[in-house]
Amino acid sequence: MNKEEILAQAQHQGKGKDVADLDAQRKGAYLAYFVGLFIIIIWDIVEGLRFHYINYGGNMALFAMAFTAFLVKFVLLRKKHEIIPMTIYGVCTIVFLVLWILQLTGVMPR
Repeated sequence: MNKEEILAQAQHQGKGKDVADLDAQRKGAYLAYFVGLFIIIIWDIVEGLRFHYINYGGNMALFAMAFTAFLVKFVLLRKKHEIIPMTIYGVCTIVFLVLWILQLTGVMPR
């Protein structure tokens, strides 16, 4: 087999997917999640110190990202142990969503 045949066979087996590109995207998404986590924590600290309240919208987004990650992992891999953290993150998402809506509507003071 020459280089072209090996490349054609690898592309056919990978269905045209670039494994290195997919791995880079996965690592990028993983790092982006932690950068977002860090930014939202800093955001909460600054708002708490400066304004004496925390906007719950950012926390809701944070938990929604984690919920989505575990949901996708559960759907794709069907691993039962993913249900517990997925459920916890889902409940936290709903709690922070409700708190954020209460803040937006003025029911809960800032």
